[in-house]
Amino acid sequence: MPRQERPGSDGEHLVQQRLGTAERADRFYGDQVLDHLNVRMQEFVARQEMFFLATADRHGECDSTFRAGPPGFVQVLDARTLAYPEYRGNGVMASIGNISENPRLGILMIDFTRDRIGLHINGRARVVLDEEMRAQHPGLPVDPVPGRRAQLWVTVEVEEAYIHCAKHIPHLQKVPAQQRGARAWGTDDSKRKGGDFFGAAAEASERPPFRRAERKNEHLRGGLHEDTGDAAYQGAAPVYGGEPAQVGMHRAARAEPAYGAGPGGSRRGDFVEELNAEFLDRVERVLARAQPRRPAEDEAEFRGWFDRRDD
Repeated sequence: MPRQERPGSDGEHLVQQRLGTAERADRFYGDQVLDHLNVRMQEFVARQEMFFLATADRHGECDSTFRAGPPGFVQVLDARTLAYPEYRGNGVMASIGNISENPRLGILMIDFTRDRIGLHINGRARVVLDEEMRAQHPGLPVDPVPGRRAQLWVTVEVEEAYIHCAKHIPHLQKVPAQQRGARAWGTDDSKRKGGDFFGAAAEASERPPFRRAERKNEHLRGGLHEDTGDAAYQGAAPVYGGEPAQVGMHRAARAEPAYGAGPGGSRRGDFVEELNAEFLDRVERVLARAQPRRPAEDEAEFRGWFDRRDD
């Protein structure tokens, strides 16, 4: 598989190379990673009742959350597009807010009860009003309960779809409806939704106001920490060419025409190349101390574990 066509990020490719797993990763990329939902994936999505959602804002700060609904609440519109409803919640709108700044998202669906297998879907999202969505797709289901009625929809343009193996997925069983108690799915009753389960509200008068930690552009420098003694990696954002490292410039910035107006007309591409060079050098030093996989772990008996389903 040509390197420029490999799925995944530059960072994972570098780590694969340093730890000796590139060949194994290429087998997975070639065998399992699709740029669409094939028929079996579409059938899998159509019967799921929940998924886990990952989004990030423009600064790279992440949020993970849980989505659930009746079977088929995630709509497969075609092989490259799916849509899921956003129900009324606590009003924070964290995921939608992130998507408004950064359309990239990741979805993980896990079937704990039947197939005991998972499906990753990564792609680009767009937020659509419920009335607009229904005008385009009049066959969408309508639930009479307000707490189970979509306010918005998120459509996802699929870019990657691949298996999450069954190796560590537990086998769960649904509790019969009569044993579930009075907690109805989609309820708007605050107590039935959990109330102050973790006691955060009870501490509100005693704790100091929430303060967000200062953003330090960690996503530009990477998360492979090393005790370098270099203040640029331990404190404030590093400075290059007299200007602080800016957020969100690591890939697209290479094609941008200019960065800043400093002496000599420094260009954004030069800034990013300098930033990448320092980061990659640091990553190289960290990975050089890592333990490569033993040859035995790449033998034939380990090669098929992505598809293995243990009973």
